[in-house]
Formats: sequence, C-alpha cells, structure tokens
Amino acid sequence: MDYIGIDIGSTASKVVVKGDRQMKFVLPTGWNGKETAQLIRERLKEKGIDVISEDIKVVATGYGSIAVDFADKIITEITCHARGGRELKGDNCTIIDVGGQDTKIIILENGIVKDFIMNDKCSAGTGKFLEIMANRLGVTLDELFVMAEQGKAIPINSLCTVFAESEVIKYIGEGRKKEDIAAGTVDSVASKVAQLTMRKQVFGDTILTGGISHSKYFAARLSQKIGKTVETTETGRYAGALGAALLAKEKSV
Repeated sequence: MDYIGIDIGSTASKVVVKGDRQMKFVLPTGWNGKETAQLIRERLKEKGIDVISEDIKVVATGYGSIAVDFADKIITEITCHARGGRELKGDNCTIIDVGGQDTKIIILENGIVKDFIMNDKCSAGTGKFLEIMANRLGVTLDELFVMAEQGKAIPINSLCTVFAESEVIKYIGEGRKKEDIAAGTVDSVASKVAQLTMRKQVFGDTILTGGISHSKYFAARLSQKIGKTVETTETGRYAGALGAALLAKEKSV
C-alpha cells in the first residue's frame, strides 16, 4: 500500500508518499486548483503511482484540498499539520507554521492538539509578505535572508502589506542599503509571528514549519523575540502533507 498526503497551499503544493514507496515533491500552486491537482496526479503517475488504484489511499488538505477530486478524505490543516509536526518533533511541542497565506501556532500535548491560533486575516505576518518584499528588492527569498543577515534592521511598522510595501519603496527612494531594508522586512514578519505565538502558552520544544522553515536566520530572529529556541528542519515545509500521508494510513487501518 502507498499512502499519499497532498497539501495544496496558496503558494506551493506539497506531496508526500509513505508506504511501499517513499517520496516527496513540491510544485507551485497555480491559479486553478483543479489544474494543480491534475499536475500532481500526472507527476505521481510518472513515478509509477496511479492514484485511482485500490492499493493507494489519498488524503488532501490545505486551501485547495477541495480540488483534489481523487482524494479519499479531506482533513483540516490544523489536524494534518499537528500530525506532521508530531512526527517531526514528538508528542509535546509547539508548531509554528508560517505559510504563504496564513500563520498557524499549534500546541501539542501528549500527541493531541491542546490549543491553536491562526492568523488568516492579513498577509503581513506570512511568507507572502516576504515574497512580495523580495520581489520589490529584486532578489529571491533565500537571497533576502542572506542580505538580511548582513544588514541592520530599519523599522517597517505598517500592519498592512500594501502600506508596508510603501515604506519599503520610500526606503529604496532614500537610497537605504538593501541589506538594511531586507533585515527590516524579516524583522517585521518575525515580530508579527512572535506576537501571535505569545498569545498562547508555548509548550515543549518549538519547531518552525512552512515555506521558510529552512531559514536559520528567521528562526534565530523569532527565537529572540519569543525567548525560546525555535528549531528549523529541512522537511518542515512538508509538515501538512506528511501529516496527511500518515493520517491516510492510520485512518485506513
């Protein structure tokens, strides 16, 4: 049997396969969720996995989960990210998931979701904000983090992405160093994520997941702001898809 977890987010779609075969991959999420789901199906078929086979179980999650018409189940993001985080960090931990569209803080105690909070009203505290600012500075997201580490953060105080971008444009016009603007951008997001995190009682080890979970610099800035070490992981961006794949197996037994 193969168990497939598909997490279609606002920016990227992640796929994890567990069972007889082990694999994972990520694709950009296009404007059409059904097309993205079809691309995932085709990619899996290229790897020898036919999603309509009887020995395949599929669980979908994320913003575009409804478009995965070949899924056996659709399970909420909180449940899938909690299961994936538990696999990565253990039964007692805090998961900070900074996604493209929202940020989620999930508290796990004895493997069960004890509490959670989610910011889905504004992109200023998400990965999308960082992508927009990286584009404005003419760099990639990874280059933004490298630049930020070399700079001294200048304040970006606006709570709205549009107004914050105006601040960045003003700084560019003033001839401020790109490194300082990048540092201010990252610091702004880290501050907003920290504010959301501190609204809950952080429990156990803390892990960063989502599209920027590989950034040690962002994790370090966030750690300073919440007064607790936030750990990074190379597979953190797959937490939702990983949890979905594991739940596909556990719910089919």
